[in-house]
Amino acid sequence: MTNASQKQRSGLRRLLDYARPHRSEITTATSFSILNKIFDLAPPLLIGAAVDTVVQGKDSLVAGFGFPAVEQQLTVLAVLTLIIWGAESLFEYLYAVRWRSLAQTIEHELRQDGYRHLQRLDLAFFEDRSTGGLMSILNDDVNQLERFLDGGANDLLQVGTTVIVIGGIFFALAPEVAVYSFLPMPFVLWGSFVFQKRLAPRYAEVRERVGDLNGLLSNNLSGIATIKSYTAESYEAERVGAESQNYRESNEKAIRLSSAFSPLIRMVIVMGFVLTLLIGGRAVLAGSLAVGAYSVMIFMTQRLLWPLTRLGQTVDLYQRAMASTHRILDLLETPIHVWSGTRFLRKPVRGEVRFENVSFAYSNGVRVLHDVDLEVQAGHTVALVGATGSGKSTIVKLLLRFYEASAGSIQVDGTDLRELKLDDLRHAIGLVSQDVFLFHGTVRENIAYGTFDASESEIIAAAKSAEAHEFIMALPQGYDTVVGERGQKLSGGQRQRISIARAVLKDPPILVLDEATSSVDNETEAAIQRSMERISKDRTTIVIAHRLSTIRHAHRTYVLENGRVAEVGTHDELVRLDGIYAALWGVQTGIARLQPLHDQ
Repeated sequence: MTNASQKQRSGLRRLLDYARPHRSEITTATSFSILNKIFDLAPPLLIGAAVDTVVQGKDSLVAGFGFPAVEQQLTVLAVLTLIIWGAESLFEYLYAVRWRSLAQTIEHELRQDGYRHLQRLDLAFFEDRSTGGLMSILNDDVNQLERFLDGGANDLLQVGTTVIVIGGIFFALAPEVAVYSFLPMPFVLWGSFVFQKRLAPRYAEVRERVGDLNGLLSNNLSGIATIKSYTAESYEAERVGAESQNYRESNEKAIRLSSAFSPLIRMVIVMGFVLTLLIGGRAVLAGSLAVGAYSVMIFMTQRLLWPLTRLGQTVDLYQRAMASTHRILDLLETPIHVWSGTRFLRKPVRGEVRFENVSFAYSNGVRVLHDVDLEVQAGHTVALVGATGSGKSTIVKLLLRFYEASAGSIQVDGTDLRELKLDDLRHAIGLVSQDVFLFHGTVRENIAYGTFDASESEIIAAAKSAEAHEFIMALPQGYDTVVGERGQKLSGGQRQRISIARAVLKDPPILVLDEATSSVDNETEAAIQRSMERISKDRTTIVIAHRLSTIRHAHRTYVLENGRVAEVGTHDELVRLDGIYAALWGVQTGIARLQPLHDQ
């Protein structure tokens, strides 16, 4: 179903479709709500019967069931009162438990399904959206829906039950009075639909505003060091204040409209009560309506009409929930562009990588790669060099299938990536990036991330291979030291070496090193370089580097320019070619462009 047609469907219809596996639980909870309301409406009938008993005596309604004495009738009514109140209390407990349990279950499943779906979307989706905005959907919107399921659904059911049950009683007792009692109902329903229609876009705007606000807050908290270093606290406080004000104003517009509902409906409802009082009273005086029946109708009219004054709050809660429902389900229905294949890599994985006429363009149409041919033989090291924006990192992203190539074929061990299972492909590739991400947890947990069943000795061996063991042991709690969010308690070089240890522990047949030494000092670079040489031995390795000294001994180097392969060869061959690579080598070393490596 297309996105446009999805949005035309009501939020409630979409929610019911999603909750279809819980249809039996919904039916049970609905039954308990209805039964609770039926027993809740019974006491006015008992009051009417009690009045009828006192006034009519042996001619009362209860007497017709074989209880001629007034004392017997009152005893029967007392027993019925205990039974009815007990049943009402029981079903109130049961519907509360059922609805709240159902709300928690659907909340849990929506958040879990939403997160799992997010993980399957390609990186292009995340480039256009803020982390805070997505957090707003997975947290705030899901919680908003849970609040409606927790109470609003029961309120709507009980209002409906009240109208049907009391309507049946009224028309059975005195149809001519019932008409006037129900006179406000069409206006109440019409008003509810009108308010619902007008509230929907206002609450949709509220949800968008809270997403924008959360996005800004999340971004600023991640960049707090930059904000402080540029003394931009006042500027950012003003930006947050402006977004918060936008959210506040959107909420106020919705609140002003929703708050007007109850007072207006209340004035319509009171007319029904007044008409029942007057017309029903005249019928009693005329002898066409029994006193007990009149008592029932007076009590019932109040039970019928006054709960409708709270319908505004329920409609308000409903509209908030439906606005959130659309956002959550729109996320779940976002199409996946990178689908997993079905084939496994043949074991053992050799690690041969081949790009054939590969082109790639982002969703905005900007082409990044043009007919790239690239080959990495099993166990060899290949380097990718070139200016920023030349397409080096894009090649890595295509290899990992973070994006789908626009044209051409990418193969590992002779099998097209699109035919391979995504998990199997990515399990065969170890990535060490310049942008190291460490999770908030211990050093041990971060090294073992992705290899969760690794033993202590395996973790330590990986850390030693990455030359990280020594500095880890110097930390306050060693391997149990908490690194902080994004590893902020560690230096850049320390984070990088933990990232390398993580890749070593994974032991992938293909290793990708993306600018792994770009932001460290010379001593750390030397340590990282030694560890990379060890772990890349007899392993297919793709290295992206600006510092050409780190890739001089690569089996082959590809020089990229504007998304095309401009030069290919070994270090010596490229220096002798006296082209782009030779120019870069000369700038970085000061060595004459035509002087090859073996002459140095």
